[in-house]
Amino acid sequence: MSKAIWVAGEVLIDLIPVAGADRLAVVGGGPANTAKALARLGFDSYFIDGMSTNEYGQKAKAELEADGVKLDYVNFSDKPMCLATVTLDASGSASYEFLIDGTVTFDFEREWLPNPSVGTPAVFHIGTLAPLVEPGASVLYEWAQEINQFAPIVFDPNVRPSIMHDRAHYDAIVNKWAAISNVVKVSEDDIAWLYPGRLQEEVAAEWLSMGVDLVVITLGSEGLRGITRRGSVSVPGVQTSVVDTVGAGDTVGAILVEGVVKYGVTGLVGDTLKAVLTRAAEAAAITCSRAGAQPPYLNELSN
Repeated sequence: MSKAIWVAGEVLIDLIPVAGADRLAVVGGGPANTAKALARLGFDSYFIDGMSTNEYGQKAKAELEADGVKLDYVNFSDKPMCLATVTLDASGSASYEFLIDGTVTFDFEREWLPNPSVGTPAVFHIGTLAPLVEPGASVLYEWAQEINQFAPIVFDPNVRPSIMHDRAHYDAIVNKWAAISNVVKVSEDDIAWLYPGRLQEEVAAEWLSMGVDLVVITLGSEGLRGITRRGSVSVPGVQTSVVDTVGAGDTVGAILVEGVVKYGVTGLVGDTLKAVLTRAAEAAAITCSRAGAQPPYLNELSN
């Protein structure tokens, strides 16, 4: 099978608070972090987004290329990059305020997106803000429906209430994307916000009934849980000294893509699923031990 992975979504600039200094500009965006993690795992990781030719865009381009991310399908433009002002709480968990309007980051058009019947990827990964921000979100959805005929889809909602406050509308978008996806990766916080009062098992069962094969729920320091039609598998978190949690969930997404490539979607059950989730917990812990989204390289993982 091809080792080419397509990752669509945003690359942006995180403005991170630094003690005694102005905010530090750091390349971020959940999908960009996942693309970086996949490149570090040895995949041909193709990132798909709009990217500015300005200083911030050049910074993003240089960093992604330094990790080996392929930018063949990036649409370069003189429009500005999306900016995210980051706030870190006492535990290192991040929250975000986004400047989106008029940026190249969400300027998706079918004319420049790659043809899924040519150079078909092994897996397509998408998530975070790109499925929300119109009009590009509708373009991406129609394109993803085409991709679904050729490759499995891994979807990470990575819920951001600061972008969309309307819970019912957000739920409708997530369910629309879940219905064409093979794997859905969410955090316990995502579920708690989208579906207050509902059990995780109930939400997962609903997605599985739509045709999703695997739902993975990240539980912070408590580990991960994978739910399929054949049952549930849980693994504990890996203890580490947390610097921040930026990119941890995106790293988990990359490990899930790796698992799909290695075992196939239907192979991610039982002991195999447990091994993949254990690897994801290890990789996420390494990311948490570093400042910013710095996922592990292949040789840093135990197996």
